[in-house]
Amino acid sequence: MKIKKGDTVKILKGKDNGKTGKVIRVNPKDETVLVEGLNFYKKHTRPKRQGEKGEVIQISRPVKISNIGFFCTYCNRSVRLGFRLEKDQKVRFCRKCKNTI
Repeated sequence: MKIKKGDTVKILKGKDNGKTGKVIRVNPKDETVLVEGLNFYKKHTRPKRQGEKGEVIQISRPVKISNIGFFCTYCNRSVRLGFRLEKDQKVRFCRKCKNTI
């Protein structure tokens, strides 16, 4: 997977289409990514004790990796990433502007 924790990504499909956010967690097994502040859903909780009220909580759900794109700050758009070797190190780069990330 080319997307890592801390990357800025743009949502390409779904209800949050066009919004950008920071990656909190990556799950390579399920090919999902948890993005900060995006893909919220509402969960209704019951009162735990007597006299307490139930409430509605907003929780962010993971997004499929195929529905997001890396957001390049140099190009100011979502781009594809590539890998190349520089001084015996594997680095990621933007395929549009060729800048290393």
